[in-house]
Amino acid sequence: MAELPASLQSLRSELPLDKPAWSHSSLPQAAVLVALSAQPEPRVLLGRRARHLRFHPGEIAFPGGKREAIDCSPWSTARREAHEETGLAASMVEPLGELPPLRTRTGFEVHPCVAAVPAALALQADPQEFDALLQQPLARFADARLFRLETMVVDGVARKVPHYQIGDDNVWGVTAAVLAMLANIAYDAGLDLQRNWTQLT
Repeated sequence: MAELPASLQSLRSELPLDKPAWSHSSLPQAAVLVALSAQPEPRVLLGRRARHLRFHPGEIAFPGGKREAIDCSPWSTARREAHEETGLAASMVEPLGELPPLRTRTGFEVHPCVAAVPAALALQADPQEFDALLQQPLARFADARLFRLETMVVDGVARKVPHYQIGDDNVWGVTAAVLAMLANIAYDAGLDLQRNWTQLT
């Protein structure tokens, strides 16, 4: 792969890449692939979840899914799911690093695996998973005008939940939190999530 742009080099230098295996957790685990195109203005691969899905239909998400018995690490899960859902070959994925596992309101521990991929990719959404694939400039998520926090109450506990309004799409929850964290590292965006996503509260 060609030399990485400065924004992706900053992610590689700031993010750890030392978790070859799953860590112990009392929660069910999942992993997502945060695929960033290796070009001067990196773009991030997202998908619009299929409308027929039982959970989170129509929402914007990264390729990814639950840990399976065959998966020896979060990267194994992230690569496998990305290939199944978008056709992205594992050989095209160059690991940059990992964000800390995020805990969701539904009780999952989600491991974001951040990677560089070639700028030109032939991808195709699995219609069982995604209605469409989207590639958005990573820098867009550094724009504070598109970022907002809303309060969500779950089981009597109030939590601050990030949102981005991108055209007609509302990107929110874990996906928005990951994008904000990356924008803070790559572009020094200064977005305040006002909560620790590595904890349930």
